[in-house]
Amino acid sequence: MSFENYHQLITAVRGYPRCRMCIAAADDLTVLQAVRETRKENIVDFTLVGPEEKIWRLAMTAGLNLKGIEIIDARDPLEAVHRAVQETASGRADILMKGMVNSSDFLRAVLHPQAGMRTDRILSHLAVYEIPGYYRLIYMTDGGLNVSPNLKQKKAILQNAVEFLQAIGMDQPKVAVLAANEKVDPKIQSTVDAAALKVKALQGEIPGAVVDGPVALDIAVNYEAAVHKGIDSPIAGKADLLMVPNIEAGNILGKAIIYFALGKMAGLVLGARKPIILTSRNEPAYGKMASIALAAYSIVRNR
Repeated sequence: MSFENYHQLITAVRGYPRCRMCIAAADDLTVLQAVRETRKENIVDFTLVGPEEKIWRLAMTAGLNLKGIEIIDARDPLEAVHRAVQETASGRADILMKGMVNSSDFLRAVLHPQAGMRTDRILSHLAVYEIPGYYRLIYMTDGGLNVSPNLKQKKAILQNAVEFLQAIGMDQPKVAVLAANEKVDPKIQSTVDAAALKVKALQGEIPGAVVDGPVALDIAVNYEAAVHKGIDSPIAGKADLLMVPNIEAGNILGKAIIYFALGKMAGLVLGARKPIILTSRNEPAYGKMASIALAAYSIVRNR
């Protein structure tokens, strides 16, 4: 199923038993504000890892009642990350979230061979945008982790995203592999890779998805544009997932949505044993809550 907005997603999660999320270095005001708002929705339980005294102090500022929330005291950010990863990998939590800690330190702890969170899959980022005036949520990968993936990596990134979308109820997610236009040009590697991914999907190597590429953004999200250009595509105006060619394209598109279209972003890291929430430090509390709801829904509906 497709969600129209974050509220609809959050409402869907309420219908299931709560899962547990562990936050590494939880001594962050916007993180604790997100915890406050998420607790109002009653969709997850929390374990907070970090300096306990500071967490209590910031919780008072955030208006968060810590009653019933587990706190693991860890005064150093790196210690907090390792403790949170351990909690999640051991099964005591279902979702891992980054708080007030450097992203590279956080991911290094997640990827440590002894941490128990690694799989044989590539880590990739999946963003979901709520855009004013657009009729539903739209997803994008990978504008957050992999800088310039090759074809093999793009296929793995696409598989991560497709399997996640299937896990939240999309039976046949429609994927637009984005490029500047719909023509394959040997001088533009993104168009060559996009065409190759389409072939792989048709051959059954990316099961359960409708993949087309190369596709320009207007074709992916606007059916009238496809008609005007004379392009017949099964995903024209109906793309659920936008796959960008590299991190620069994803970063620019994502920030254009946020700053020009006043959109909101939530996001997850896929490919580990458990969903990981890796939002930026300036991400508002509502965006963090939407990320939590997205991760929780992928877990509770598949238990």
